[in-house]
Amino acid sequence: MSADKLEAEGDIAADFLEGLLDIADLDGDIDMDVDGDRAAVSVVGGGLDHLVGHDGQVLEALQELTRLAVYRETGDRSRLMLDIAGYREGRRVAVREEAESAVAAVRDGAARIELAPMSAFERKIAHDAVTEAGLRSESEGAEPRRFVVVLPAADD
Repeated sequence: MSADKLEAEGDIAADFLEGLLDIADLDGDIDMDVDGDRAAVSVVGGGLDHLVGHDGQVLEALQELTRLAVYRETGDRSRLMLDIAGYREGRRVAVREEAESAVAAVRDGAARIELAPMSAFERKIAHDAVTEAGLRSESEGAEPRRFVVVLPAADD
């Protein structure tokens, strides 16, 4: 998708989110960016933790609503990524550290290490970290308890 279309998605998402914040009488600043092949929108400000919810559940729901708002305007399915109060960035760091720890354990001889259940967004981060380290990973289980398993490289 072109950068112009991704920026348009970000604008539509920002307008939608501003409306939600106004309705809820919440203060927050909205930042838009293009991250690779997707629009990225962040809502920053104090007192927004309840918009993240337990394990990011409210954030996931708001992301889907925002994607629907973009679809309604464009007719195209959106892969927009929403972050609120830096939650996703914090999870990105934590999941990467967890994956790197599992990689170290497998390199030290463990046959397999199972990570905690996580969202699709988080599993992608873990898979990428394992691949960068030269090992293998697989997803197992069923939503919402789907998790990543770190394994030795195929030639080990």
